[in-house]
Amino acid sequence: MKDFSRIQDRALSLDDFDAIAHFPECGGIGIFIGTVRNHHEGRAVLSLSYTAYAPIAEKMIRSIELEIQQKYQLPYVCVVHRIGNLAIGEKALIAIAYAAHRHEAFQACEEAVERVKHEVPVWKEEFYLDGSSQYVAGCCIRHDDAHHHENH
Repeated sequence: MKDFSRIQDRALSLDDFDAIAHFPECGGIGIFIGTVRNHHEGRAVLSLSYTAYAPIAEKMIRSIELEIQQKYQLPYVCVVHRIGNLAIGEKALIAIAYAAHRHEAFQACEEAVERVKHEVPVWKEEFYLDGSSQYVAGCCIRHDDAHHHENH
């Protein structure tokens, strides 16, 4: 299996992940790719900058991956987060889960994204068209009340 940093300062690629061919017992692939969009809460966004305390962030992501693998009994869960300056359209995060069936693959992938965005020390600063910038709290894509946030 490939071993690579979960916090990277270069463009993210699906080629970094282990191929599904290495997991013949899996028929489902859950993939989430988060990219930089050009707006946030009605404001025009020019770019983002992600920073992290990489040694702790790396350990936390690997721990989250392992916990989710164990919870769903999956052979592969992997999340990579980009740091540095990112332009509109660039990949900020990729999460992949391989499972026997699609349901577990989707669930594991979503949980991995949520946990990384809410637990790992990665900070996002948005730069706006008007010349201002601000740090933004992590946002949640889950729909249940326990994890719902107003900032999308």
